[in-house]
Amino acid sequence: LAFGAPDRAADPVPLEAGPALGLVGLGLVVGIASGLFGVGGGLIMVPAFMTLFGLGDLIARGTSLVAMIPTAVSGSVKNLRGRLVDLRIALVVGIAATLASLPGVALAFLIPPAVGGWLFAALLVAAAAQLSVRAIRARRAGSA
Repeated sequence: LAFGAPDRAADPVPLEAGPALGLVGLGLVVGIASGLFGVGGGLIMVPAFMTLFGLGDLIARGTSLVAMIPTAVSGSVKNLRGRLVDLRIALVVGIAATLASLPGVALAFLIPPAVGGWLFAALLVAAAAQLSVRAIRARRAGSA
């Protein structure tokens, strides 16, 4: 992603047997990883859409967001039923994120694809570092 991204005008993925099976496989991987690790599906989907399926960066991001709607709804229902949600926090963060997404999308159109690739790569590194620190702390706590 940081060293090269498909053209923003890249053609959509043809929904023939091979690519369609690849997309189903990606969905399965994203669903399992999101459930297991609590990572956002976009951290997996956006790079996969760009590198494996040749989508441009803006289409990959937008497609990822829309593809996560069913997962977000089903996961939210499950977490609400299990009383695993602080609704006040969710409401405050949800409203702020919704308002911030509009200028965020506008900014995405202004940033050159190469810069966006580097920024996304930095986000992936930060997410990997956070997950690594959590795993190390959990392991230490388990052996203490």
